[in-house]
Amino acid sequence: MPDYGHDLIFGSFIIPANAAPHEVVALAQESEAAGLDLATFQDHPYQSAFLDTWTLLSYVAARTERIRLSGNVINLPLRPPAVLARAAASLDLLSGGRFELGLGAGGFWDAIEAMGGRRLTPGQAVDALGEAIDIIRGIWDAGERSRFRVDGTYYRVEGAKRGPAPAHDIGIWLGAYKPKMLRLTGAKADGWLPSLPYIQSLDEIAEANATIDAAAVEAGREPAAIRRLFNVTGRFGQGGDRFLDGPPEQWAEQLAALTLEYGFSGYILMADDAATIRTFGEQVAPGVRELVARERAARVSGAGR
Repeated sequence: MPDYGHDLIFGSFIIPANAAPHEVVALAQESEAAGLDLATFQDHPYQSAFLDTWTLLSYVAARTERIRLSGNVINLPLRPPAVLARAAASLDLLSGGRFELGLGAGGFWDAIEAMGGRRLTPGQAVDALGEAIDIIRGIWDAGERSRFRVDGTYYRVEGAKRGPAPAHDIGIWLGAYKPKMLRLTGAKADGWLPSLPYIQSLDEIAEANATIDAAAVEAGREPAAIRRLFNVTGRFGQGGDRFLDGPPEQWAEQLAALTLEYGFSGYILMADDAATIRTFGEQVAPGVRELVARERAARVSGAGR
């Protein structure tokens, strides 16, 4: 698959455990100090061992200065989209344009239902997410004077006032794996955000990219409008045969190859260890950037001959 040409971003994926809440905040601050672009937190509102992710995002925004923040991914079934839109815009305004909106269609339906959410089938959940994206974007469209109305199957908005507009164009990134969700990503989202533990092969990545690209074209969009991000995990060490199992230089080579051959431009490290986050930010990220920049320049030079 092609390199879609996006700038590279690197981030952390931190478990929002409530046993030591200030350690969670400290890992986000460590991510910023290590030069990472993004700190993210999973969102499971039904998980009593976790901090509420939205509250955590707001607190971390106040305790950091530069790093961007996102849920990875926000649990839509327990967060009404019109309210979520205003919350996202508000946090983006308060943080100076540092918020991105990772969204998920939902899972763990017993737990969602236990918290008062509505149980949906997988197909219904994707349809509901599609409606929610339209509502979120409609609320953000503060320049439109008309009251906002949506008469959907899963969500209704009956004449809501629009706004506020966020400080920047917030990216909507979807955690997606199945074809219907991938098609929604291509049609309506700004980013695809899978996780390495759920990806079985490079062929699966190529097939997912093709599905997203085809859906983007069908919707009248350029495939490059959708950023490809990847939650990754691995181990730093002397080297091994497995992916992301070795020294930082090996990680940089492998991630650069994913950018140049499969289009990923965002790498988010699933780790809750400060030393690992530092290595990723201070050694891996610059290495990937250098390798990708060199190859992109070579391709441009070669094309101009």
